[in-house]
Amino acid sequence: MTKPLSLPLICQPSATRSDTLAVQVYRDLLDAVRAGRLSHGSRLPSSRGAAQALGLSRSTINLAYELLRAEGVIDVRQGAAPQVIAPDAGPAKPPVEVARTPSARGRQLGAVRRDSATEQVSGRMAPGEPSEALFPADEWARALRRAARRMHGPVSSYAAPHGLPALRGILAERLATDRGLAVDPEQILITTSTQGSLALAAQVLSDAGDRAALEDPGYPGARAAFLGAGLRLHSMPVDAEGAQPDGLPDDTRLIYLTPSNQYPLGIRMSHARRLAFLNRTQQTGALILEDDYDSEFLWRGREIAALAAEASAGQVIYMGSASKVLMPALRLGWMAVPPDLVDPLRAAQRNLGLMANLHAQHALADMMRAGRYRAQLKRIARVYEGRGRGLAQALSSIDGVSASQPDGGVQVSARFDGRLTEDGALAAVAVHGFQPARLSDYCAGAELRGLVIGFADATPERIALFADALRTAQSSIPDKNP
Repeated sequence: MTKPLSLPLICQPSATRSDTLAVQVYRDLLDAVRAGRLSHGSRLPSSRGAAQALGLSRSTINLAYELLRAEGVIDVRQGAAPQVIAPDAGPAKPPVEVARTPSARGRQLGAVRRDSATEQVSGRMAPGEPSEALFPADEWARALRRAARRMHGPVSSYAAPHGLPALRGILAERLATDRGLAVDPEQILITTSTQGSLALAAQVLSDAGDRAALEDPGYPGARAAFLGAGLRLHSMPVDAEGAQPDGLPDDTRLIYLTPSNQYPLGIRMSHARRLAFLNRTQQTGALILEDDYDSEFLWRGREIAALAAEASAGQVIYMGSASKVLMPALRLGWMAVPPDLVDPLRAAQRNLGLMANLHAQHALADMMRAGRYRAQLKRIARVYEGRGRGLAQALSSIDGVSASQPDGGVQVSARFDGRLTEDGALAAVAVHGFQPARLSDYCAGAELRGLVIGFADATPERIALFADALRTAQSSIPDKNP
């Protein structure tokens, strides 16, 4: 049986109105029926129930109901709740179709689909994804329980939206020891991800129409952040030494770089290039956004400091996250900014609501302070190194496919210089559930063909299956010169 409707949602009788209370109830209900808010067959509460709901006498409700019955709007029967008799409005009119489109800013924010490179958002051997199987679930659960049981004081409300002091403190220590970057904890902002840091920086540190430079091929998320802020883009070609500063326009406002491990090619920027970019920013006033992408994983050569550690004029904003060591969905990132930019970025972060979860911040700080974060990093780095080398070796054994041994990171780029096509390769490996990305989808002007393949979850069995699928795809292509 249908529950009678709640009269206070429709009727608001008041002694200050000119009509009597009974007439007010009658008119409110009549208007609701005519407007379609009360449909045919709707049940009204009994006079006793209505009187209690509206704080009126039963005689007032009975009079209102009698007026409605006289109008033919309700049917009142002994022992039954009054029911609405809606008038026949004739054939239903078709709804008016209104075209709704996003604003200019909305179109800019949606100009780049970051998942366009794959048929799905993620999957087996997708680039940029850590192995969920290696996530330290038990340790993270214990750290979260401890965080949830604490009393956090003002930070449990709206204090410190830019980040938990304990986490900013331990991050400042880690940046100094691991990345050679000396910053005060007050210069660190805890964000939801590197993508969140990029979007925040682009919105605060540039105006629509300004120019931003980014690597080509490069990270689609940077392109999305810059287009979302209404910026003009300049592509910087990438060679064996990293991004090339030659040809950088003098009016460039922001420069996005992945110097430690270029994404997606996996190239470490040479020291000469690093100095060239720093010198250029001192001449033009541009600001470098350093995405220290996958710097945690280094398997060849000596460790180098972050680019921000070499900046003497505060022209670099450093960005990092816990996405690869732990999990992207934890939404934990950070940025170290020059002192004069701390206040405006903090204010904008609060206004945009780009704040990280309190308990997750506490859990991360707990793991870092106790050394469990570093232990997790060492554990997965050994696994990833073996898987990356195994994948690169298997790919290089395929005719027309070239792949360099990765220096770090969790993905490798395989380039096609033969008959194999990106679409053909994707279709062949998708049969087995693999979801790599087209290398060409990372390019703006560069003409590269191939795949970007994640190896964090690349077991030996999966590597063999993946390579066999590529060989099968290649062998199925007819030879143009028989």
